Amino acid sequence: MIRLRDRKQKVEIINMERYMTHPTYRFKKLILAGGTMFAMLAVPLAVNSVTGLNLGVIAAAHAADDGGSSKKSGGHKGKAGSQKGAQGKGGEASKKIFRIPAAEEDSDRPVWAGVKGGKSGGGGKPAGAGSKKGDLFGDMVVVLRDANGVPILNAAGLVQVIAYVYDANGNLVPLKDASGNLVTIPYNAEGDLETTIDGVPVYSAEVDLGRLSVGRAPTKVLDHSLTEALAKLTATGAIVTLDSTGRLAVNGVTIDSPLENLALYETYMKTGTLPGVTLPANFNPASLLAGAADKTGSISVDTVVYMNSILGVNSGTTYYNFSTVQYDRYTTWKNATAQILVLQPDGVTYKVETVNLYDAVFNSTNWTDPTPTGGADDFATAADDYLKVIEFVHDNGVRTE
Repeated sequence: MIRLRDRKQKVEIINMERYMTHPTYRFKKLILAGGTMFAMLAVPLAVNSVTGLNLGVIAAAHAADDGGSSKKSGGHKGKAGSQKGAQGKGGEASKKIFRIPAAEEDSDRPVWAGVKGGKSGGGGKPAGAGSKKGDLFGDMVVVLRDANGVPILNAAGLVQVIAYVYDANGNLVPLKDASGNLVTIPYNAEGDLETTIDGVPVYSAEVDLGRLSVGRAPTKVLDHSLTEALAKLTATGAIVTLDSTGRLAVNGVTIDSPLENLALYETYMKTGTLPGVTLPANFNPASLLAGAADKTGSISVDTVVYMNSILGVNSGTTYYNFSTVQYDRYTTWKNATAQILVLQPDGVTYKVETVNLYDAVFNSTNWTDPTPTGGADDFATAADDYLKVIEFVHDNGVRTE
């Protein structure tokens, strides 16, 4: 059996909400309010008995809810494979969802993590480091969500965990019924998740935060990074623009540090601004989250909502309302270009060329929004697209050093 250690605290739970306006970027919050029910958009609910199982890919509305997920439930052996979302990008299965990358994986190894070595070299929490974030979050799995990213509860008030199975190629994919609706894992009488549905082994899928898991570090870590980033952005003579990937740049130098991007993201999402900074036209806060994430990873609705909860952007049963957030890939990237090294026909030499990013990264294919009024999927898709562009430019861009 899979036991969610404290279902009502370890996984987000929400019953009734109302709107509250948030400054700038037209964000809003969802707040618990007795007697006021949030109008959920139509999303397939759980089924306890499934016939005609379909091992197809996840529906577009939950496109990113599976980026780099791994099986969670025990009792069954198999190879956890990556699952591609609607954007065609997957990630490696995660075994520890809150893994802090080692120094060789990321130059932004947090100072509180200590150093490798024996007893004398062991790291620990330094004095004055501050409290950790996200201590209540243990099992972070892909769940059924409404268009705003808020978990949809079953009749018992519990989150509905999307069921995953292994396909013929050993990939972990979401389970669907004969009508193409997502299937969720039923609970037994003890409140534990079942391990099979109609005799088919099923698994929950962890959300792989990768490098973003540093958001759980003591507050001192991001506070220091925020100070560093704002010092650049507000320095005398600073000209703040966007680089070719959509990230903030100062006098032509991109703010590339994942920690600084995450600190800026936290601040912007909580306040709707960056203090003392005049943001350039077409700035999108999704680019900050992308700048903090693994370049080879992916960002899903679950990633966004869990990170917002860890960082304190969400608080208790209060969620940002993304319903006014609209993202159009074509409009965002149609005129965006970058200088990259292109392999020439001789197969040996490279030449610096300017390429159109909409064509080079997205194959001139727009994203189709499954929800008519925007939502968390718009924000998550935007962040994932920024991440794709960052990876492309990082792998192919011209190095000046």
